[in-house]
Amino acid sequence: MTRKGWLTTGLAAILLAGLSVAASAGNLKIESWRNDDADIWKSKIIPAFQAKHPDIKVEFAPSPPTEYNAGLNARLEGGTAGDLITCRPFDASLELFKKGHLIALNDLQGMASFSDVAKSAWTTDDGKTTFCLPMGAVIHGFMYNKDAFDKLGIAVPKTEDELFAALDKIKKDGTYTPLAMGTADQWEAATMGFQNIGPNYWKGEEGRAKLIKGEAKFTDPEYVNVWKTLAKWGPYLGDGYKAQKYPDSQNLFSLGKAAIYPAGSWDISTFRKDAAFKLGAFPPPLPAGASDCYISDHTDIGIGINAKSANQADAKVFLEWMATDEFANIFANELPGFFPLSNAKVSIKDDVAQEFVSWRGKCKSTIRNSYQILSRGTPNLENELWNVSAQVINGTMTPEDAGKQAEAGLAKWYDPHKK
Repeated sequence: MTRKGWLTTGLAAILLAGLSVAASAGNLKIESWRNDDADIWKSKIIPAFQAKHPDIKVEFAPSPPTEYNAGLNARLEGGTAGDLITCRPFDASLELFKKGHLIALNDLQGMASFSDVAKSAWTTDDGKTTFCLPMGAVIHGFMYNKDAFDKLGIAVPKTEDELFAALDKIKKDGTYTPLAMGTADQWEAATMGFQNIGPNYWKGEEGRAKLIKGEAKFTDPEYVNVWKTLAKWGPYLGDGYKAQKYPDSQNLFSLGKAAIYPAGSWDISTFRKDAAFKLGAFPPPLPAGASDCYISDHTDIGIGINAKSANQADAKVFLEWMATDEFANIFANELPGFFPLSNAKVSIKDDVAQEFVSWRGKCKSTIRNSYQILSRGTPNLENELWNVSAQVINGTMTPEDAGKQAEAGLAKWYDPHKK
């Protein structure tokens, strides 16, 4: 090829590359595991943003929750991931930042609207760099069918003894499945089971800090006793619960066929859309002898920018809008059960969402104890808790063995637990 031909070909390639980048400019793609709220993003959140920024097109492209981490990592490594990355809290997203997949957001306009506590789930260990904009927290508890409770004459349980008495009454009546939960996906057993009721046993942040320091172990009574309680759930979960997946549980409750749903507040919007009965909620009932209550008030979701995005400037515009009061109010009311982490003034209209958030004034808040630091090694503690909690509920593992397996896994790589 002549020098002139080489120059012509090279220039054409550069122009084509430039056109390719230009063609993608002004178009943002959001990666997320929240596939159940896609309609809200498409019909409410994105249109509100585009009303102010009509030149920036936004696509919400979620993946199933159980496939998100692996799929996202593959797309990031392959250079095909979206421009905006929905961030799980703590270690999973911190690892993405360490690998260079997320950019630092310290200078993002609006970041001052978030407290250090709100940012902690997406900030480096030294506290110097925040890499995802905090979006929302979720609260754990139980939702219930008010119509079923009224029909059977059941009062909202405040203690575990009262909860099991209610479950016995529901089971004896036979009209409803007492508890709508399955173990096929495993994560529900830990997230809506272990991490839901557990804080009342290990005293929330006090117990979580002791685990991190190595001053407490999963073989201690405050953890084994949680699994002992979960072991009693099986008979109330209904026929076929071992093959029951998360959407199956949602459907069972939505259709009015179950009385109680071990819940995360994120499910409120699903049930508001699908359920025909009156919906209520109550916090995790207290174990025998407990006086103070604790809730899992988990920094659940943030959003960051793909370091390889060709549209980082537009992505920053989107995140800056997400730091405003406008977004916080849309988020809180269109997605009831997700509670904004900014200092925006928000009025929550949904009574069940308001019930969940009211527990912050009655109980002490904590986060899931596997999320900060303790899931950085192999085996991954979060996945271990999924596995052992499901097995305990299924009756294939004793509570004591669950504690031993979780502790042994942590001790393989985490120095404070090697003592």
